Amino acid sequence: MNAILSSQRLSLTPLDIRDVDVAIEMFTNPAVMKFIGDVMSEAEIRREMKGWTKRGGNGCIGIWCISNRITREKYGSGCLLPMPVDEDDTNWNHVIPGMMPYGDVEIGYFLKEDTWGQGFATEVCRRLLKFAFEETSLEEIVAIVDDRHEASKRVLEKSGLACRGRRWAYAKDCPDWRISRSEWTASSTNGSTEI
Repeated sequence: MNAILSSQRLSLTPLDIRDVDVAIEMFTNPAVMKFIGDVMSEAEIRREMKGWTKRGGNGCIGIWCISNRITREKYGSGCLLPMPVDEDDTNWNHVIPGMMPYGDVEIGYFLKEDTWGQGFATEVCRRLLKFAFEETSLEEIVAIVDDRHEASKRVLEKSGLACRGRRWAYAKDCPDWRISRSEWTASSTNGSTEI
């Protein structure tokens, strides 16, 4: 399986320890963390990088570094990861090299503030969905987003996910966004999920 992905403008490569620079730029920025959680220190980020670079399911599950296909400038990260239910963060013990997670797999994305508003989040989300449904055995992808984060809701909608009510995730009540393989196939057939 080739976990190096590309879209019209972007390259997605498995996150590496050397990508700590973009992680620091994002997760120390209060604007980026507004709907996610507390700003992290550089030391915390460096400690977390080992877990963040783990891959599961023969490379299908993990975090990708997003960069410009031409300039190689790093823009952020995208992920397919086990959805935490009663924990407030990803349980990295569920990211196992040769195994797919047993529960829901969530899609996510983080971008540097200076890249916002250019359609990169939608492009990343669509590319990861294409990968999930064309190259893995996953039958459904889920997502959650803060109720106040209108821009992220629009990204999910444009990528084909729909809000199906509420669910328990990250140890709290969250909106339940989902798309199934059959829904994605139907939308990609009519061209609404082009990347």
